[in-house]
Amino acid sequence: MKPRALAVLLPAHNEEKRLPRALEAISVAALHPALRQVRTITVVAADSCEDGTAEAAARANSHVVRVEGRNVGLARSAAARRALEILDGPAGVWFASTDADSVVPADWLGFQYARACEGWDAVVGTVTVTHWPHRRARLAARHQLLYAASRPLYGPWRHPHVHGANLGVSARAYAAVGGFPPLPVSEDRGLVAALSAGKYQVLRTADCPVATSGRLHPRAADGFGDHLAALALKADPRP
Repeated sequence: MKPRALAVLLPAHNEEKRLPRALEAISVAALHPALRQVRTITVVAADSCEDGTAEAAARANSHVVRVEGRNVGLARSAAARRALEILDGPAGVWFASTDADSVVPADWLGFQYARACEGWDAVVGTVTVTHWPHRRARLAARHQLLYAASRPLYGPWRHPHVHGANLGVSARAYAAVGGFPPLPVSEDRGLVAALSAGKYQVLRTADCPVATSGRLHPRAADGFGDHLAALALKADPRP
């Protein structure tokens, strides 16, 4: 598949402060030389926001869809639907999913485009935590040890992780398996599981990681942030 368009899907709940940086990074990634003839859009799903998240997205020239669910699966799905409305259907469309508290590298969209052109139906990437909470060195070390436990000394790492912050999928494959399940957590894992069960070509790669937040009080319950919070208690039980 050679995509004619890329749609970045980004759910956000009260992310007025962090969202501009995330959108700026996406804008830089959209300037990749390989994408000169490829239409690229960003759709922000402002989910039950009580701040200026939607306005911040609009100022950055993103498309905005407002949802009321406090449910990241529903929010990502809403962003995908709006993208397909804008792009006139799934043919030749590639979805690239990230999060409002994450910063994609400059080659992220170019990397996803290249993998789509190679024939992959989905790309499941990794994340890095670049800014840890103050005095959390033990947490950082424990997380890195566990996160990379399966990484081989040599060769590619077909890692076990799934992050909505670094996920790509062809719109046709996405639609065929029913899209993101309407779950408040692990909607990304649900989609990847459905793609794998459907025998779609899923690439797990650590070659283009996305920087994500190390905050211990995340917007989504039981997600990556709560995982870090649980590790923090084990690494350093002090409050």
